[in-house]
Amino acid sequence: MATTLLKTSLFQAFPFTNKTFAIFLSPCRRRTRSFDLKASLMEGSSEVKENEEGSRGGKKKIFVAGATGSTGKRIAEQLLARGFAVKAGVRDIDKAKTTFSANPDLQFINADVTEGSAKLADAIGDDSDAVICATGFRRSWDLLAPWKVDNFGTVNLVEACRKRGVDRFILISSILVNGAAMGQLLNPAYIILNALGLVLIAKLQAEQHIRKSGINYTIIRPGGLRNDPPSGNIVMEPEDTLYEGSISRDQVAQVAVEALLQPESNYKVVEIVARAEAAKRTFEELFGSIKQR
Repeated sequence: MATTLLKTSLFQAFPFTNKTFAIFLSPCRRRTRSFDLKASLMEGSSEVKENEEGSRGGKKKIFVAGATGSTGKRIAEQLLARGFAVKAGVRDIDKAKTTFSANPDLQFINADVTEGSAKLADAIGDDSDAVICATGFRRSWDLLAPWKVDNFGTVNLVEACRKRGVDRFILISSILVNGAAMGQLLNPAYIILNALGLVLIAKLQAEQHIRKSGINYTIIRPGGLRNDPPSGNIVMEPEDTLYEGSISRDQVAQVAVEALLQPESNYKVVEIVARAEAAKRTFEELFGSIKQR
C-alpha cells in the first residue's frame, strides 16, 4: 500500500533525499504548578491575552525541548507570536542563536534529553509553566539512537517535570506508533520507520510512561511531516485511527500551541493529518471531539 505517509517518511528518512530526519514525536522540588488558561480565553475564541501572567507574574513561559528542530522551531516561533515566553532547550546555544531572530521573550538554555532527568530539571527550572517535547533522533550508525532520544530522552524529560512540579506536558509523537495493535504490521510506512532502530516502538513506550506519570498530558501524533506551508484543513482523530496521510509542520506547531489553550486537550492522545476536502473546525471542536481514555 503506497500511502502518503510512506512517501513522506522515505523522503525524510534517507540522506540522498533530505538532510534532516523528521521529528516523529517526536513530562520535580515537589510543587505542583497546574497550567490552566481557560479563564484567559475569549468566549468562542482561542486567543490568548498578549501578556498572560505566569507563575512569577510575567508571561507564561514554555520550555521547548528540541527547539532548533524543524518542528520545534516552528513551535517556539508560534508560542512567541501568541504572547508566550519561551525557554528553548538546545544542545548548542551559539548555533541556536543563529537560527532565531532576536526576541526578549526567548531564552536559550543547554538541554540534552539523553543526559538524565537531573540536568533537565535544572534546565526547566522553577519558571517553566509547561513543557513541549519536539525532540527526534538524528540519523547515524547508532541503532540505539531512537531509544536514547525518543524513549529514554522523553522519559527523562517527564521525570524532570515531576521533580520541578510542572504539570503540563505536550509530546509530538507520530501516527502508527501502535501499528502492531492496529493491524498495520505490513504497512510499508510502519516497516520502513521501524527499520530505523524501531523508532515507533520507542515512541510508543515513551507515550505509555507519560500516561502513567500523573502529569496532565497531550500526545499529538501527526502523519508524515511536510516542510511546505499548510494546505488543507486539520483532521483530528482518536489514537490508533489514522494509518496514512501527511500534514505541514506549521499545522503541527499550531496544534501544539492550541493544546496549551484548550482545556479539552487535557489527558488526550490525538492523531492529526491535513486533507483538502475536510471541513474547517475550531480547535475547541477538534479537541472536544476526542474522548479521554
